[in-house]
Amino acid sequence: MATGRLSVGETLGALNAALGPGGPVWIKETRTRHLRSRDFLAPHRALQVRFNDGQVPEHVLHALACLQGPGVAPVLRCAPTPVGLSLQLQRPAVFERVLSAVAAYTSPASPASPGQRVLLHCPALRSSHCALRLSQLRTVLVADHLARALRAHGVCVRLVPAVRDPHMLTFLQQLRVDWPAASERASSHTLRSHALAELTSSYDGRALSPGILGRLCLKELMEEQGCTAGYDPNLDNCLVTEDLLSALAELQEALWHWPEDSHPGLAGVPDTGTDSCLVIHVVSCEEEFQQQKLDLLWWKLVDKAPLRQKHLVCGPVKVAGAPGTLMTAPEYYEFRHAQVCKASALKHGGDLAQDPAWTEIFSVLSVATIKFEMLGTAPQSQILLALADSNISTKGTKSGTFVMYNCARLATLFESYKCSMEQGLYPTFPPVSSLDFSLLHDEGEWLLLFNSILPFPDLLSQTAVLDCTAPGLHIAARTEMMCKFLVQLSMDFSSYYNRVHILGEPRPHLFGQMFVRLQLLRAVREVLHTGLAILGLPPLSHI
Repeated sequence: MATGRLSVGETLGALNAALGPGGPVWIKETRTRHLRSRDFLAPHRALQVRFNDGQVPEHVLHALACLQGPGVAPVLRCAPTPVGLSLQLQRPAVFERVLSAVAAYTSPASPASPGQRVLLHCPALRSSHCALRLSQLRTVLVADHLARALRAHGVCVRLVPAVRDPHMLTFLQQLRVDWPAASERASSHTLRSHALAELTSSYDGRALSPGILGRLCLKELMEEQGCTAGYDPNLDNCLVTEDLLSALAELQEALWHWPEDSHPGLAGVPDTGTDSCLVIHVVSCEEEFQQQKLDLLWWKLVDKAPLRQKHLVCGPVKVAGAPGTLMTAPEYYEFRHAQVCKASALKHGGDLAQDPAWTEIFSVLSVATIKFEMLGTAPQSQILLALADSNISTKGTKSGTFVMYNCARLATLFESYKCSMEQGLYPTFPPVSSLDFSLLHDEGEWLLLFNSILPFPDLLSQTAVLDCTAPGLHIAARTEMMCKFLVQLSMDFSSYYNRVHILGEPRPHLFGQMFVRLQLLRAVREVLHTGLAILGLPPLSHI
C-alpha cells in the first residue's frame, strides 16, 4: 500500500495539471446526490474553453485515469458525461490510506515557515469587564480563535494587552479565552519624554485639558509615511494622553522582547527586527478610528515601529427585536447560561444547575453557544443575535449546542463499546492493518471521510491564512470557517448515526463491519476534538 497523507489540494492540483496549461477547472463534489456517481467534476463549459468543442483528447483521459503523485488520491475511473468529465476515486483504497493514519489528518497541510511572528492586539481588553460591549466581546473571541489557529499552523503569536483587571481575567476564563495576565503597566517613561519633544502644547490656541500631554497633527504624518490608503480621511489631530502612551509602550515592549520559549519555531532563527513581525489590531468598527490614531502615533514616536500594521475590523453585533437594548458581554453570558440550565432541566428533570456534576457541562454549553454565534459569521459582517431559546437547543443544527451534543454522542458510543468489550460481548479492537475497508460502502460513510476527514488539514491551513502583502490598512481572516465546518460535520454524523446501527449484535460475522465503522468514527472524533480545541472548547462526554 502507498504511504503519505492524501490531500484534496494536491489531488485537484494534479487533475488540473493533467489537462495542460490554463486555469483551474476541476471542482470537488460535496453534495450527497453528486457523490453517488463522482467525486470530482470538470464542468463541460470549462472544458469547452480549454479544448475545441469540449472534446478531451484520449491521451489526457488516459493520464487522468492513471493519475499518481505525492498526496494524490488513487483514481478508479474518469469518463465524459453530459455535465463534463466525471472522476471517481478508488474509495476502499482511500478509506484505508486515511483511516490507517488518522493522526496525519489532524494537523495543517502546510505548516508556517520557521520564525514567522504575529502580534495580535485587542484594545477591547483595556476596558472594564462589566462595560464590555457585545461588539468588543466579538473582537476578543476572534483574536483568541485566530491565535489558536495560527499557533496550530506553527506561527509564533504574542497577545496584547496583558490583562490586569482580575474580574476581566475571571470572565475570560469563563469564556475559555487563553489570554496573558500582568500585574502592572509597561513603563511609558521613554515614550513620554520623546512625546513631549514632538507634541504641540495647545489646541486651536486654547490650553489643553488636564491629563492631555499635547497635540499631534496626523495628516502631515500620513503624508510623510505615504500611508493614506485605508485611513479615515477625517483623521487630523490626535490628543495624546498618558493612557495612549501606556498602550503604545506595551505594544512596543511586546514587539521588541519575545520570550525565548514562546515558540520552538523561533529556536535558531535570527532576529530580523520588527520588520519580520506582522502586527494585527483586532478592533470593532467603533474602535477603529481611535486605533488608527495609535498606529500613526507609533510611527511618529518610535524609530523602529513595525512596518506592517494591519486592522482586522469586526462588524457590529446587534440584538434582534431590541434595537435600543445595550446588553453587556457578562449579561449576555449570564443570559445564555440561564437558558442552557432551563433547557437541561426540561430535558432531564430537576434543578441540575445545583448539581456539581453538571456545572462544568452547563458552562461549556453556554460558551459553545456564544462562540458559535460570534465566530460563525465572517468577522467583517454584522451579527444579528436572536436570543430565543431555540439557539441553545440540541435539535437546532446551526448551534454550538448541537455540535457539543454530537461530540457527547460519539463519546457515549465509544464508552458503550468499551463496557461491552469488558463484559465479553465484543472482542478487543483489532490492528487497523487487519481491517477490511471495502466494508465501508454506505454513502454516509464516504460523506464523512470525503467532506470532513480528508479535507481537514487543508481547512486548518486556510483558517491561518493572512494576506499581509495586500496593499492598504485592512486585513481579512476566515475565522468563520471552523464553526461552519464543525456544524456540517455534526449534521453529517448525526444523519449517519441516526440511520446506521454501529454496535450491532455480538456475532462474529458482524464484527468486521462494526470495527471499520468504529475506526471511521474514531477519525471523526479526532477531527471534531481538534476543531473544538481551535475554538477553545473542551469535548464533552455527555449532555
